[in-house]
Formats: sequence, C-alpha cells, structure tokens
Amino acid sequence: MRKLLTLVSILFFAFSGLAQASYPSKPIKIIVPSKAGGSTDTSARLFVKTAKKYLKGADFVIKNVPGSGGKKGFEEIARAKADGYTIGMMFTTQIVSHIVAKRAKYTLDSFHIIANMMQDPLIIAVPKDSPIKNLQDFIKAAKAANLTVAVNGIGSDDFVAAKKFENKTGAKFNLMPTKGSTEQKSLILGGHIDASFMNLTQLQAQHKAGTARIIAIMDSKRSDILPDVPTAREQGLDVSMTATRGFVAPAGISKEIAATLDKLLQDVMNDPEFIANCKKDVMILLPMKGEDYRQYLVDLQAETQKFYDSTPW
Repeated sequence: MRKLLTLVSILFFAFSGLAQASYPSKPIKIIVPSKAGGSTDTSARLFVKTAKKYLKGADFVIKNVPGSGGKKGFEEIARAKADGYTIGMMFTTQIVSHIVAKRAKYTLDSFHIIANMMQDPLIIAVPKDSPIKNLQDFIKAAKAANLTVAVNGIGSDDFVAAKKFENKTGAKFNLMPTKGSTEQKSLILGGHIDASFMNLTQLQAQHKAGTARIIAIMDSKRSDILPDVPTAREQGLDVSMTATRGFVAPAGISKEIAATLDKLLQDVMNDPEFIANCKKDVMILLPMKGEDYRQYLVDLQAETQKFYDSTPW
C-alpha cells in the first residue's frame, strides 16, 4: 500500500508540473471593467497585439464588464479561479475608491498585482463656444452660479478631482455622474453641460480639432500631447490628479504563473512596436513593476481614505 501511495504522489506531481510547464494551454481571458472602445479597452487590445509575441501559443479573449465605476469587473477578477486563465485590467482611482467607501467585495489583497501600464492625467474641459477661456474664468463662473459638471461616476478619478477642486476653491458644482467618457464627450460636444472633468486622452483629439476646449491639465507639467494647455498649477491652483491603468490576476495564482505573467507585461512594455502603437493611439506609458505598483495603490488608498473621511460621497 505504501508503495502504491508513493507512486500516486509521484504521478500527481509529475502531471501537475507538466500542466504548469505547458501554460498556457487554453485562451487567457482578460476582464476589462469598462465598455468596449474606451481608453482602458484600447489599452488591453494594444497589449494583446504584442503579448502573443512573447508568450508562445497564447491566445487572449477580452471580456468587457462595465458597470458601477469598474466595481463589477474588479469583483469578477477577484473571485475568478486563480489558475492564470483569468486576468484583468484595473484603473485608479476607482479600484481604491470602492474600498474606502465600503462598497467593494474585494481588497487590494484580493489581487496579484502584475504591473501598471498607462497613466492618463485629468483635464477640465468646456464646450467650444463657452465664455470660459481659462481656470480663473471657470472659478469665477463656478462661484457665481451652480455649474453643471460631468464626471465619470461616483468615486471615479474625475469625481475625486472635482471634489478636490471644490475644496480648494470654495465653488460648488452640480455634479452629473455619467456612464463613462463617451457620454461625457457627447455632452461637451453638444454643449449640454458647462464643463467636464475627464482624462486627457479622452478629449485631446476634439481639442485639437477645435470642437471642444481644454482649459487646464491637472498634472505637474504640461503634456507633450497638448503643449498649448497650461497646468492648473500654472494658473494658480495646486490640484493634480492622474489615472493609472494596470493588470492584475486573482490572488493565489502559483508563483510560476505569476512570474510568467509579470515577465510578459515587462516584455510587452519594452517592445518597440508596442511603444510605437501607444504613441500612435495617444496612450501614455507609465511602466511600474508589480511591487512598486502595489505600494502606489496602498499609498493611494490611504490618501483616498483620508479624503473620503473629510468629504464622504
């Protein structure tokens, strides 16, 4: 009997090792917690184009899971089987906002943080025919009347940026939560709202075309994409905010598969063709390895918790 048990154990570990060695043996699902066509979805599809080059035999299937400011998708990633065949994208500030607001059915420990890939600074935009030409005009108008300002859902990076703006200036907006950047863009282009807090890549083309006007970028320096747009700090208001977009897997995946995925992200982000494609699609790279990105998220959660405690939503 003892010999039989020993043989079974040897066969079990042998087959386990074989399965591990052949990873991946089936398509890897990438959960994108937003609608198709948005910035996060575009980031995922750019990744897939290059990833096949570095993970031989791999195939990827993108599943869009929009809703609840990303929460629905984040939760689906967190509860997925930790076998390396489901990974997903996450974005800030939403992933930590849902935690501090006690709405999330996950914590940061629910994920293996693979890496960050992109960033996307916040902007303030107005319709092209708006009398608001700069940040001082905007502050003056916001204090004189209750401006209608669109954001991408409660707890989003747009929402937190707008709230920080209110705290800094004493203005009070009529905040309009939307279902995403597509709706925000439509509202601005149609002149249906006074302003919108959103991400740079989501409206840069319209600013260049003259169909919308970006009056400030909430970053430490001007963007190479729109060098004509001054920062908020240049205009006398020290408020900055950026979104990040990275990859995670459910916590509990094996060390070997985690190492494979971590290396894959680094290989993709160093690939010249991928870098060129990002530049062409106006996607802003901000590579961060897993441990560095985890610390970034931990710090962001602490900062967001402090802000939430003083300004709950």
